Amino acid sequence: MPAGCFLYYNECSLRGRRTGAARIGKDGIFMNFREMAEQNEQWIIEQRRFFHQYPELSFEEHNTTKEIGKRLEEMGLKPHCYEDYPGLWVMIEGGKAEAGAKTVALRADIDALPVEEHTGLEFCSRNPGVMHACGHDCHIAMLLGGVKMLLEKREELRGNVKVIFQAAEETCYGAKYYIEHGFLDDVDAIYGAHIWGDFDAPYMSFEAGPRMASADNFTIEVEGISAHGSAPHQGVDAILAAAHIITEVQSIVSRMNDPLNPLVVTIGEIHGGQRFNIIANKVVMEGTTRTHSAEMRGKTEGLLRNIVEHVAESFGAKATLKFDYYPGPVVNSHEDLNRIAEGAAVKMYGEGCLKHLEKMMGSEDFAMYMEKVPGVFGFIGSRNEKLGYTAKNHNDHYTVDESVLKMGAAMYAQFAYDYLEEKAEG
Repeated sequence: MPAGCFLYYNECSLRGRRTGAARIGKDGIFMNFREMAEQNEQWIIEQRRFFHQYPELSFEEHNTTKEIGKRLEEMGLKPHCYEDYPGLWVMIEGGKAEAGAKTVALRADIDALPVEEHTGLEFCSRNPGVMHACGHDCHIAMLLGGVKMLLEKREELRGNVKVIFQAAEETCYGAKYYIEHGFLDDVDAIYGAHIWGDFDAPYMSFEAGPRMASADNFTIEVEGISAHGSAPHQGVDAILAAAHIITEVQSIVSRMNDPLNPLVVTIGEIHGGQRFNIIANKVVMEGTTRTHSAEMRGKTEGLLRNIVEHVAESFGAKATLKFDYYPGPVVNSHEDLNRIAEGAAVKMYGEGCLKHLEKMMGSEDFAMYMEKVPGVFGFIGSRNEKLGYTAKNHNDHYTVDESVLKMGAAMYAQFAYDYLEEKAEG
């Protein structure tokens, strides 16, 4: 753990683009949530361990929602729940929020995965076949900690903080419901972060530019004509047509896409045929496309459809494509938010706490919020080789270095405070 990550902020330590996020407020006081996070560390860890024991799958997070609501009510807040959808939100109204004050949103996802846990932790999952294998239990705990700290400084907030605990992130479209039901209508900006098993603790990353890819899914149905396996000329082999489609769709990546732009076209599921000695009359395939480029994302469906239909036709078969758009790419494109997030981290933990993390092809429905309002999304490292915490997200052995939880909680609070301070002064 580098010593630089534990240097307190001083005014001279920030240079260039980070300086604005660390300015002194009108009252002449620097707000630094590091010490408060350390004071609340054990409570934050306890929350993580509780929610880790009781994971729930996407759209089934009813008990999780209830338990989060209890803790928020104990803090004096009034959770807003939905009748037909798990998850909830609360509003923290700032004591210094004047007319026209900004509202910043903080988001944590709350769903788990259909994974049988094999970590051996004392607080491992009590729900067979379900595990918080992606760290959403940590996100819940960190945001609860952030809320707890913000409430202690509520009277100093120069705007409002809207907090959402979101269901069904793992489906890639859980955020859509809240957007459609008005969650963002009074929000000016949104912050989110993900704890990451392939990133060393205690580093953080809030880099500008593309961070995660879009995730769009498709289904291909190939229709042929069945015949006896000994007389293939009497039928139209849907399996053969499907095999050539599988091969040809990769030409989108290799010949129709700029090689400097990451693009993935994956067919991950295929079902077809009736019996070993029957020419198959139907094949159904499912797959996904991933890219950081909005332009290429817009072209992929058309390119895929052209290949699917014409390759099938060349074999005398017929094929149809169903293409479903899910989250777009996560792109930190707002310089002011990137600066505020990095400045918040440096203010609390020094320049050394920030480390480069390569953009990735995984996806996050946080992108749906960012398509509606300005946003910034970051990563908090949880990997610690010395402690044996090397399993990656979605692994049945995934666990985290819990010492970073207080840092994640502090970031929620510090970003919200600094954003409202800067925009009020603005």
